[in-house]
Amino acid sequence: MSEYIHTSVSNGTGLIVLDRPKALNSLSLDMVRAITQALLAWRDDAAVAAVVIRSSSEKAFCAGGDIRFFYDAGRTTPQHGSALVEDFFTEEYSLNHLVHFYPKPYIALMDGVVMGGGMGIAQAGPDARVRIVTDKTKMAMPEVNIGLFPDVGGSYFLSRAPGALGYYLGITGVTISAADALYAGLADYYAPLADRAALEALLTDTPGAGLVAAIAAHAQPAGDSALAAAHAGIDRHFGAGSVPAIIASLKTDSSEFAQKTLAVIATRSPLMMCVTHELIKRGAALDVAGCLRMERALVRRNFENGEVIEGVRALVIDKDNAPQWTPATLDAVSDEMVQAMFQPVWPDYAHPLRHLD
Repeated sequence: MSEYIHTSVSNGTGLIVLDRPKALNSLSLDMVRAITQALLAWRDDAAVAAVVIRSSSEKAFCAGGDIRFFYDAGRTTPQHGSALVEDFFTEEYSLNHLVHFYPKPYIALMDGVVMGGGMGIAQAGPDARVRIVTDKTKMAMPEVNIGLFPDVGGSYFLSRAPGALGYYLGITGVTISAADALYAGLADYYAPLADRAALEALLTDTPGAGLVAAIAAHAQPAGDSALAAAHAGIDRHFGAGSVPAIIASLKTDSSEFAQKTLAVIATRSPLMMCVTHELIKRGAALDVAGCLRMERALVRRNFENGEVIEGVRALVIDKDNAPQWTPATLDAVSDEMVQAMFQPVWPDYAHPLRHLD
C-alpha cells in the first residue's frame, strides 16, 4: 500500500519499518493506512505475539506528519485535494487510538528524531507500550512552532506528564533527550548505541513472546535529565494558569533556563500557545477517545483559521522564518478567540471519530 512502509512477520514478531529517510519518515496518508492495515491484521493473529515498529535509519524514527502535504492540500478546495487533509487526520487519530489500546506488546524503537505524529505511533497505552530511546533520540511535540497544536493524543499524554511538564513541552515545543523522555514518562527503556549490535540481535533472535522481558533486561540507566533539574522551576512558571501568567512568571526569573524559555516562546504562535494550554487543561479530564475527538475538531478549526498554513509557509516552504501570526501578539489573544477554536464542528452522531471508545 505504501512504498515507505515495510511489514513482515518472523519468530512471532510483527515488524513495521518506516523507510522514508529523506523526509525523516514524515507520515503520508498512505503510510498511515499501511501501518493501520498491518496492526489490524496482526491484532487477532495467534502467530504474532508482539509488534516492533522502527525506522530503516538511525537519523529519525518519525518527524511527524507530512507538513508540505498539509500546506499544499490545505490551501486548495475539496475538489482539488483538501478533503485528503480531513482523511489524513481522521485516519491518523484512529491509528493513534489503535496503537494506544493494542492488545499485544507494542515495541517502538525511538531512534533519532521523534516528533509530532511520530509520538502518536510510539505512545501506546500502559498495557502494551515498550518505548525504547537511545543516545540519538530527539523528542518533541513542536507543533506550536508551525501554528498547530500538540495533537496525535498529545492532549492525553502531555496532560499526564509529571507536574507542569506537559504544559512546558506543549507550549514551548522544545526538544528533549532520552533521559528527559524517561523522566517525563514518555519512554520506558534506554538502550545505549554502544550496545546497538546486542539490541539488534535481541530484536531479531528473541521470540515475540519473550521480547518484553529481554528488552527490560537489556536496558541501562540513561544518565541525568535536564528536565529533572529544571522541574521545580517548570512547575513554578508553567503552573501559573495561563500563557500570559507563565510569561509574567518567567520574566521574574533571571536564570538561564527562564531567559532561554522566554526567547523560544517569543517565536511561537501566540494564539496556538493559548490554545495548547487550554487543550492540555481539557485533556486532563478526558479519556483517550475524548482527547482524540477534541483534537480532531480542533485541527479543522486550525486549518479554517489558517495559522498552520502560515506557519508551514514561513518555516518549510519559503523558509523566511518570519511567520505573520494572527494575532501577532499575546496581548491581542482573547479568551473568546481561544474558546472559539474548541467549538464543535459536527454533531456527536456525525463526528468522524464517533466510533472510538
